[in-house]
Amino acid sequence: MRVEIITPEKTLFEGEASFVYLPGSDGSLGVLNNHAPLISSLKKGAIRVKEGSVEHTFQVKGGTVEVLSNKVIILAE
Repeated sequence: MRVEIITPEKTLFEGEASFVYLPGSDGSLGVLNNHAPLISSLKKGAIRVKEGSVEHTFQVKGGTVEVLSNKVIILAE
């Protein structure tokens, strides 16, 4: 799936991933390929993106995520 993590200052990540872990405001979220459509707010915490055998971690203060048609767009603070 295609993943984009965007902040007001810059794009933190843009690429393909097999798994995304998100600190949702109502609890943690895990997103895999072919996930159901979703929009959620994020709380302070770590976003983890698994790209092949490499895992990237990004600390965020909050934000919003949209999952639709194998594309994950995260607008983070």
